Amino acid sequence: MFSIIKKLFSKQPHETQEDLMKKFLVAGLGNIGPKYHNTRHNIGFKILDALAKEENLVFETKKLGDLTTYKHKGRTIILLKPNTYMNLSGKAVRYWLEKEKIPLENLLVVTDDINLSFGTIRLKSKGSAGGHNGLKDIEAQLQTSKYCRFRFGVGNEFGKGRQVDYVLGEWSPEEESAIPERLEKGIALIKSFTTAGTSNTMNTFNGK
Repeated sequence: MFSIIKKLFSKQPHETQEDLMKKFLVAGLGNIGPKYHNTRHNIGFKILDALAKEENLVFETKKLGDLTTYKHKGRTIILLKPNTYMNLSGKAVRYWLEKEKIPLENLLVVTDDINLSFGTIRLKSKGSAGGHNGLKDIEAQLQTSKYCRFRFGVGNEFGKGRQVDYVLGEWSPEEESAIPERLEKGIALIKSFTTAGTSNTMNTFNGK
């Protein structure tokens, strides 16, 4: 009885508009399962895993994905790795955007891009899916292409009809040795996006 009375008279937490503007959803795209762990298509997972390791964060399996929350300079950053497989990434992104009441402009999707040379990083505030099935599904679920995406170049060193094998293939030894420095850049980009904003982050990191 006492617990019921306490619940009735206790203040319920209420997020103001200002609070919501300081919340971000960073969704790294990839496929679940050990066989996909170190593939090019899973760079979204890899970057979020690197950030989580640096900040001693632990992912928990929740609805439609693995999540962890990171506090940074007054911002609340929710890291999401959808467990829906790449082609259905939009379902998880939309669910957590709506559940956490996060503004669309505070969404950042981290994905691989075969149209950029290996290691190139590029932030864009909108754009086409470029044939990427994960981005296609996010666009379909959100009914817009106006959301920020962090594209990580994986190159296009594949022959005709070999694109799927390439993106689902593992990194070359040369790429593997260069990945750690690129992950550091990716982590810095994510932090900048949440504090300095999209335009400033694009100016600082695009093409670097």
